[in-house]
Amino acid sequence: MDRASDAAEEAADSKGFELAARAGYVAAGILHVVIGVIALGLATGGSGSADQSGAIGQLAGSPGGTALLWFCFLGCIALALFFLSEIFFGVRALSGKEKLTARTKNGGQAVVYAVIGATFGQFALGGSSDSSSSSSSLSASLMAHPAGAALLFAVGVGVLVVGGYFIYSGATRRFRRKLSSLPSGGIGTAVTALGTVGYMAKGFALGVLGVLILVATVTNNPEQSTGLDGALKSLRDQPFGTWLLGAVALGLMAYGVFMVVRSKYQRM
Repeated sequence: MDRASDAAEEAADSKGFELAARAGYVAAGILHVVIGVIALGLATGGSGSADQSGAIGQLAGSPGGTALLWFCFLGCIALALFFLSEIFFGVRALSGKEKLTARTKNGGQAVVYAVIGATFGQFALGGSSDSSSSSSSLSASLMAHPAGAALLFAVGVGVLVVGGYFIYSGATRRFRRKLSSLPSGGIGTAVTALGTVGYMAKGFALGVLGVLILVATVTNNPEQSTGLDGALKSLRDQPFGTWLLGAVALGLMAYGVFMVVRSKYQRM
């Protein structure tokens, strides 16, 4: 067991594994840029699905899309494994509550990137998925049972909290703590600006999503729980919604570009 643990830690510390994991940030960045482009199209009267499956579907249909999907799949899975390794090897210097908090955050990020990677892999193999339909179906299943409805309500609250944390991180530039030294001058300022705008835009989008989940749960209407695409389209239908959606779309694109840059400067 000790030899297996040492081998796993050595693999997690290897340069090749680190580079593969950094590619996961590039994949997430590409995904957010495409979602932002689709959302901007919605704001200007276009159509499309501004969510994970819609964005990956567009990538699949682009020139060289299959190769790009495999790159994103491998990057996301490597990054998920990196966060999984951090649960065991990255918290040794911490103690008590700090260790539990770090393990919870790393575990959550491992799940997120594993799910994104699985979706990339599904499309790379010629399959497809519908995030909005899946969200509605899952919500309907949970609402059929009191415990499930309570769980869905908790998920809505959790999404709201995460959205608030993103806004807070952007407004206070807290995200810079995760980066190694940025270049001075215009480049560093630009990266910080991208992160600030991007984090706040994503937090706002998650906040709308969280509200829709809570409303769907309270009203027992799973059709209102349609994931990120439904949240952005709901935003568009509000007063001045076109302008709000356009701003959020540009912010999501900024977040995507930031994630690509983050792949270079992320402290790992």
